[in-house]
Amino acid sequence: MSRRGTGPEEPTLTVCRGCCCGRTEKHPEVDHRAQLSALQATGVRVRVVDCLDACERSNVVVVSPSPAGRDAGARPVWLGGVLDVETTTEVAEWVRAGGPGVADPPGFLDLQVFSPSRRTRAEAEL
Repeated sequence: MSRRGTGPEEPTLTVCRGCCCGRTEKHPEVDHRAQLSALQATGVRVRVVDCLDACERSNVVVVSPSPAGRDAGARPVWLGGVLDVETTTEVAEWVRAGGPGVADPPGFLDLQVFSPSRRTRAEAEL
């Protein structure tokens, strides 16, 4: 299936780039700009936010399902430790395939999934 451009029918990525995530001070081994570029190249909507308040899990990316995924019962999936090219590539593959509720996460991406606190989820409004 070909994925064309961003739209309301696509999953959405929310990428934390605040106090910890996306910072060379915390993760000097990560090319944060290249990571963000790779996620933006997926063709889905990418929201960059200041802080998702899950700093102990940085870098954090949230994959929100498309309407089809929500109809299938999916909810936003929080991923922590998105710190290498392989994990970033798996995130990109997943959203290109349709994301939560539409496609299973590839490879070992399910090992990065975590549940944030209710307060954190509510404040993120995802």
